[in-house]
Amino acid sequence: MATYSSNEFRSGLKIMLDGEPCSIIESEFVKPGKGQAFVRTRIRKLISGKLLEKTFKSTDSVEGADVVDINLIYLYNDGDFWHFMNNDTFEQLAADVKATGESAKWLVEQAECILTLWNGQPISVTPPNFVELQIVDTDPGLKGDTAGTGGKPATLTTGAVVKVPLFVQIGEIIKVDTRSGEYVSRVK
Repeated sequence: MATYSSNEFRSGLKIMLDGEPCSIIESEFVKPGKGQAFVRTRIRKLISGKLLEKTFKSTDSVEGADVVDINLIYLYNDGDFWHFMNNDTFEQLAADVKATGESAKWLVEQAECILTLWNGQPISVTPPNFVELQIVDTDPGLKGDTAGTGGKPATLTTGAVVKVPLFVQIGEIIKVDTRSGEYVSRVK
């Protein structure tokens, strides 16, 4: 397995820290006027999802994580597992609640997702950046009810709740940004 010096840390690099795979979110090289240089990093643990801030000496090195990101098509949820398929080999993988986490509410059938595998097991699921979902419940928008610039909550087919503009009605399909969970537009 490759080892990385702290000087080689870049955003997106996957490393092993305390026996758990992690992804570097930010790294900043600091050379104080007095003393040894160091690298200040923000790290996300891939299994638990926790964010850490850790400082490494410029002479430190860490082992690279043996994780693989693969593009798979989301098929269905059977209650306990979310099933995905590789479009080239037709091989299927199942991810549990721990791996899907918050991204489960953005999974739409036939959507291409990124699965992160560690030791052959899925540890995280990244949905597409934008998904199109139907509104199943929201308050009716009344004519002339535009005093505020705020919106109203709407429940989508996957169970996610998104704040939408007042003119959006039940049954309409909307586009949602899965990274922020915000309404983007109506789909024609």
